[in-house]
Amino acid sequence: MTHQNIDLVGPADPDQALLEEVAIRLHPRDQVAIAKVNLQPGTVLILPEDDPVPNITIRGFIPSGHKFALSGISVGQSVRRYGQIIGAATEAIEPGQHVHTHNLGLADFARDYAFGLEANPVTYVPSGQQRTFQGYRRPNGQVGTRNYIAVIGTVNCSAHTCREIAHYFTPERLAPYSNVDGVVALTHTTGCATRPGGFDYTILQRTLAGMARHPNVGACLIVGLGCETNQIADLVENYGLSVNGNSLAIQDNGGIRKTIQAGIAAIEAMLPETNNIQRTVQSISELKLALECGGSDSWSGITANPVVGLVADEVVRQGGTVVLSETTEIYGAEHLLTRRAIKAEVGQKLVDKVRWWEDFAERNDLEINNNPGPGNKAGGLTNIYEKSLGAVAKAGSTPLIEVYDYAEAVTARGLTFMDTTGYDPISVTGMIAGGCNLVLFTTGRGSVFGSKPAPTIKICTNSTTYERMLEDMDLNAGQILDGVPMENLAEDLLELVIAVASGQASKSEAQGVGEAEFVPWYVGGTV
Repeated sequence: MTHQNIDLVGPADPDQALLEEVAIRLHPRDQVAIAKVNLQPGTVLILPEDDPVPNITIRGFIPSGHKFALSGISVGQSVRRYGQIIGAATEAIEPGQHVHTHNLGLADFARDYAFGLEANPVTYVPSGQQRTFQGYRRPNGQVGTRNYIAVIGTVNCSAHTCREIAHYFTPERLAPYSNVDGVVALTHTTGCATRPGGFDYTILQRTLAGMARHPNVGACLIVGLGCETNQIADLVENYGLSVNGNSLAIQDNGGIRKTIQAGIAAIEAMLPETNNIQRTVQSISELKLALECGGSDSWSGITANPVVGLVADEVVRQGGTVVLSETTEIYGAEHLLTRRAIKAEVGQKLVDKVRWWEDFAERNDLEINNNPGPGNKAGGLTNIYEKSLGAVAKAGSTPLIEVYDYAEAVTARGLTFMDTTGYDPISVTGMIAGGCNLVLFTTGRGSVFGSKPAPTIKICTNSTTYERMLEDMDLNAGQILDGVPMENLAEDLLELVIAVASGQASKSEAQGVGEAEFVPWYVGGTV
C-alpha cells in the first residue's frame, strides 16, 4: 500500500520536534494526533509545559496524514478524533504508536440523537443585501447556472442514439448560439426488465424527470426504444413534463440512423429559442449547492470539508440551499446532524434512512464499513466512523431543515439532506436531479469527477495533490496546513462559486467531464 505524502519536509532536528509543528491534535479529548509530516521512529515530540500528556517518542514510521497515539489505549477502549468516537482498540496501543486498521476496529456505540438540541437560529442577510451572480431565470421561477439542451434516454437501448444526437453538436456547430452551453446526453444502463411502479422504476423516472425540468436545462429531447418498461408516455404523465412533443421512439422512427437524423433536426429547431435566454443578475439565494466528497483522505475533515462548511453556512445565511448526501458516509456521525434538526420529525427521517441502510447491508451480505476504500485508508482514514465525522463537516453549522428521498425535488431553503449511496456519480446524479445547480466536491487523493448539467468545483485537501493535479483542482484548501486562515479560503471559495455560477468554467467542465458521470441509482431486481 502506498501513502500520499502531504509534506515531505520534516522537523529541523530529526530527533525531536514540537508537537504542534509536526502534528495536529483536533480536540482536547482526542487520544490521537494527525502527523503533518512523515515521522520517523525514535523522534521525540515535545508537548507544551501545561499539557498533562508527557513527551512522546514515535514508535514506528508514521506517514503524513496518519494517526498516532498520544497516550496508552487499552484493548476495547474507545478512541476519539474530533472529540468523537472513531472505533475501539483491538489491541493495546502505546503512546507514539501508529493507529490504523491493524489496531483500531469498528465497534457499535450509543448515539445521542437529541433531536433539535443544537438547532441554533440563523442570522439571515436582509433581502437586497445578498450577494449576486449572473444566472438564467426560467419561466417557472427557477434559476440556472447553465443553459443546456439535454437528450434524455428512457432505456439503455436508446443510449447510443442519444449520444450520437448530442455529439453531433460540436462547439463549431454551436458557435452561433453563444448562450447555449452545450447539448448533453443523459444516458444510463437500465429502464427495462424491472417492475413498473417498483423501487428502481420510480427512482429512475424521478431522476430523469428531475433532469428534464432542471433549471440548467433550457430544452430537452426524450429518446426511447419503444418497447421498454420505462415508457416515454408514462414518464411524461407521471411527472407532468412539458416536452412539447419533443420525444422520439427508435422503433417508431425506423431505426437508429433515422432517429438520429430526426433528433438532430429536433435539436436544431430548439436552438434559436434556447439561445434567446440571457443571463441576468440573481441573488445567490437561488443557488442550490450539492455537497460531495470523493477520494477522501485524513485531511478532508481538517481542511477542505470545513471550508465547504463555512461556505455552506454563508449560502444559507444568504437565503440559499445546500444539500448533503451519502447516507453511508454519515454513518456513525448522524447524531451530529439530528441534534441540529429543525424538528423531531426531520431528525427521525434521517435516523430512519440510516436504519434502512443497516437493514439493506445485512440482507445483502454487505458491510457499510466497506467504505472507506483502499485509497481512503492509504490517506489515513481507518474506518467509516472516522470518514463520516470528516464528511459531515461539509454541512457547516446551520439547522437541518429537511430530509429527501433520492432525486426528490429539493424545495426547502437551508441545509438539507438527501438519501443516496456513497458512490460519487450516483450521489451527485441524485442531488442534481433534485435541483442542485452547482456541485462542491472535496478530494484528497485526487478525484477527477465532473458533472453535467450542473458544473463541479473541486476543492483539494492538501497542497501535494493540488500541485500534482493543477489541471483538475479548482481550489487548494491544503493552504490551511501552511497557516492560511480557514476563513480566507472560505472567502476565496465563495468568490469561485459566484464566478462559476455566472459562467466561468470549472476545471472539470473545461475538460468536458460530466456526461458519463450521470448514473441514476439502481438497487437491483432485474428480471
